[in-house]
Amino acid sequence: MLTEQLLAPVPGGTGRYTRELLAAMAASPPPTWTVAGVTATHRDLSAAAVPDVAGPRALPLPGRALTALWEKGVHLWPGGDAVHAPTPLAPPAPRHGRCLVVTVHDTVPFTHPETLTKRGAAWHQAMIRRAAIRANAIVVPTVAVAEELAEHAPGPATVVVVPHGVPEVFREEVQPAQVHATTVGLDLPDAYVLAVGTVEPRKGLDVLIAAMAKPYAPDLPLVVVGPRGWGEVDLTALAAEYGLAPGRLRVLGQISDTDLSVVLRQAAVLAVPSRAEGFGLPVLEALAVGTPVVHTDVPALLEVAGDAGVAVPRGDAKTLAATLRAVLDDGPGTQRRVAQGKLRAAAFTWEHAAAELWRLHTRFFDMASAR
Repeated sequence: MLTEQLLAPVPGGTGRYTRELLAAMAASPPPTWTVAGVTATHRDLSAAAVPDVAGPRALPLPGRALTALWEKGVHLWPGGDAVHAPTPLAPPAPRHGRCLVVTVHDTVPFTHPETLTKRGAAWHQAMIRRAAIRANAIVVPTVAVAEELAEHAPGPATVVVVPHGVPEVFREEVQPAQVHATTVGLDLPDAYVLAVGTVEPRKGLDVLIAAMAKPYAPDLPLVVVGPRGWGEVDLTALAAEYGLAPGRLRVLGQISDTDLSVVLRQAAVLAVPSRAEGFGLPVLEALAVGTPVVHTDVPALLEVAGDAGVAVPRGDAKTLAATLRAVLDDGPGTQRRVAQGKLRAAAFTWEHAAAELWRLHTRFFDMASAR
């Protein structure tokens, strides 16, 4: 498996996917199969090391040069019978009967290119189209992405829907000592509206801040968790622009999964104001810990949350503000959705995702061996 995303400056949700899936596949290989991680050359590979996974094996080129060679069709890979690329960055279709499976997390480069850099949108479009033609299979996390992929990047590759899972840290009981340590260490308010995700234009945090500044929004602080991405989204400046009272915005940046588990559980509600998503891991993680969720009507978010979340139109700050307040005021309805959410989240496991990926890889390997 290509583990280059674990070494990215901002690994983001695709980094979490890479690590969780890699660990789950390494824990359940078919007989005679083993798992190894592969990266480009870096000074420090420690972030790409995963327990029980061989490597990481560094290819003899830095990331940019390696990507350029792969784009030209050069077959540079350290061996193995199957290749899994957990993002559209992938080597050419492998030789000698090996199979290539590529995960495409979303179709944002096609549907919302304005939320990416021009170069980033163009590169992702090209890589996804190439995967649709050259890979044996493309894995997507939702039916919504599969349908959009068929429209924007059709090709002969088999498309398989394999949802993400919930990491164990969000399923386990949290000890009071950990709750206390996280609450004190992060100086968390007693109650708050929470947003989780990379701080970039696609996440719609400007709409959420505008919503929280409305007089009918919940009279609570807004806590934002996640690393800074591209786009120079200045949350403090947005708070001043929209009139969110000083002190009501708390930006925590990137935190550990252990702390995030506590922060999610302590939140009054999770707000997901995204303009586009392919899955929405924070939605699933909030459902797993029993936190109410208000999200936009992005098709993938509707698919993941089901009836357990409350949907609002994208870009509508007024409706978002009113809905956040309504969810907090509607005790019985919210508790019913929370119970539904826990049951729904229980069906999403990384073990299931790994089993589906193994089934896919062994199927194409067996087909190639039979030829």
